[in-house]
Amino acid sequence: MKKPAGKGGRKHLDGDDHDVWSHTAQSVEPLKKAKGRHHPAADRMIEAAPRILTKPSIEPAKAKHATKVPPAKVVPARSAPPPIADFDRKKARKIRSGQVDIEARIDLHGMRQDEAHAALIRFLHRCQSKEQRWVLVITGKGKIADRDPDVPFDMTVRRERGVLKRNVPRWLDEPELRPLVVSYTTAAIQHGGEGALYIHLRKSR
Repeated sequence: MKKPAGKGGRKHLDGDDHDVWSHTAQSVEPLKKAKGRHHPAADRMIEAAPRILTKPSIEPAKAKHATKVPPAKVVPARSAPPPIADFDRKKARKIRSGQVDIEARIDLHGMRQDEAHAALIRFLHRCQSKEQRWVLVITGKGKIADRDPDVPFDMTVRRERGVLKRNVPRWLDEPELRPLVVSYTTAAIQHGGEGALYIHLRKSR
């Protein structure tokens, strides 16, 4: 509050004016500073504002010990075995002439089909495991023996000709045995002729 000038423009107040001014100055309270205006909508806008969440970064020490997922192993597809090849003619002549020995043989003649099939599989696997390459399989020619005239003919008896002779080549070409067999051919007469087969086996891996 500014102190007023005296009467007649004087700078100093007389006694009465000075007392009045002092009393007035003591009773006057200073003006309060204006408060800034606050709108409630501002708080709602702040609350509604989306919060951006930051993903904590992995500490270097922990990152070293993080579990590493190994890459998936690619399993190569198994290739199909090659088809049965033609039997080597020179090798067949040497076997027939005895220049190449037959390393193993099996006689399936007289067996039932299921017995002969199982026996053939065991025989060829065993021969390959022994590194035997040239083997003989006797199937029989499939001829029916002359009927005994004293025995009455029975129409109910099933007589099949050359069942094993037909089935053994088919079995050799099946997926179970084809990986073992390189080739086969009809044997020489001294080894069974049309009722036997020379079989060339692959080397075991």
